[in-house]
Amino acid sequence: MYGEPRFLLAGDAALVVEFGDEISPEVNHRVHVLAHALEQNPFPGLGEAVPTYRSLLVHYDPLCLSFEEAKTFVLDVLGKCEEIPLPEPRLVEIPTVYGGEFGPDTEFVAEHNGLSVEEVVRLHSGATYTVYMLGFTPGFTYLGGLPEALATPRLPTPRKLVPAGSVGIAGSQTGMYAITTPGGWRLIGRTPATLFDPARIPPTLLRPGDRVRFVPISAEEFHTLMEGAKSGA
Repeated sequence: MYGEPRFLLAGDAALVVEFGDEISPEVNHRVHVLAHALEQNPFPGLGEAVPTYRSLLVHYDPLCLSFEEAKTFVLDVLGKCEEIPLPEPRLVEIPTVYGGEFGPDTEFVAEHNGLSVEEVVRLHSGATYTVYMLGFTPGFTYLGGLPEALATPRLPTPRKLVPAGSVGIAGSQTGMYAITTPGGWRLIGRTPATLFDPARIPPTLLRPGDRVRFVPISAEEFHTLMEGAKSGA
């Protein structure tokens, strides 16, 4: 089913299992299948398994395992993947206010693609996305499934500060900034949802493999939800 993945060294305490050379739903699915299978079949010395677009970073204890031993264990689990299907993914709805001060690049996205702002919102909120991976900064969410009609290049110069909760587009992907950070994605909206909270277990709202839908809300609803989050409601 999986063909022959590549195994690469990643320092003295991790290896990379690489399933392909492209960003695609099929390749990313393989990554999540192996991550789940390792979770269900841990071996002595196994550490965290971190999914990316097309590979899985597997940490292990070098005092317990050599690279070759870790590779052998992973290959054994890989052979069992068909017996361990992925559970049904969670579907998480993300309330999002589009445009204006919350999405200062919405008009550019519309103009770049020959659309109206309303069409941008309709297309973006009408799709169901897959969380390909988390990274860049804690909780930053990379989502696959952006409609082709919305593909837009990054900013030529990144912003120094992008507010937490910002929803953006870069090329053929969309994503969410979980914390305030510099960034170069085209911002089209913002969610009041807390995407990353180090005091929460787990700290991220989303995890790789989840499905996501954006639900348009008004600016008033955004502020109400933000106040509710601050008060713990």
